[in-house]
Amino acid sequence: MNEFKDKTDNELVVITLQDEENFMYIMERYESKLLRYVKRFTGVTNECAEDIIQESFFKIYRNLNDFDNKLKFSSWAYRITHNEAINYIRKHKNKSDKNVSIDAGNDDTTSLLEILASDINIQIEAESKELQEKVRQILKKLKKKYQEVLILKYLEDKDYTEISDILKKPMGTVATLMNRAKKQFAELAQKENILKYIDHE
Repeated sequence: MNEFKDKTDNELVVITLQDEENFMYIMERYESKLLRYVKRFTGVTNECAEDIIQESFFKIYRNLNDFDNKLKFSSWAYRITHNEAINYIRKHKNKSDKNVSIDAGNDDTTSLLEILASDINIQIEAESKELQEKVRQILKKLKKKYQEVLILKYLEDKDYTEISDILKKPMGTVATLMNRAKKQFAELAQKENILKYIDHE
């Protein structure tokens, strides 16, 4: 098994096409990452997120022959998972939150707060529980298209090329969505009086 840990994603694809049992190594590498992403993106329970991941892996495996080995496998896998998450939201929109959940834990929230605060040129006291809750609520008010780019960029650490591949949108569009998301966040932050939490140095 150790020999597979050193292989690239694309090498794992090749050996999986030769022997389907090797798909387990792809699953082991991506299961926790994709599960975390689905929970962040949909806000569903663990059980529902696992159902989405199971269906995602099924489609990844079924379409492995169509994967272009010149491309980045992680973006391709995230795109399939993203589409499955969207399908789930559409099917269960009356049973789950229509907005993306940012409640992925205080560490994630704090990290996102710090990055966003830096990008919109404000200083915040990220340890404030009240502030964290306010920012969660602000993020939930953003349109889904803005929420998803923020999650991919700041929580999943994807660059613009990867986000473009995952969302199937031109990089220029991704950049525009990101800028608008930050602008809308800043406007809502002002309305929610987040400025009182700003540390004026």
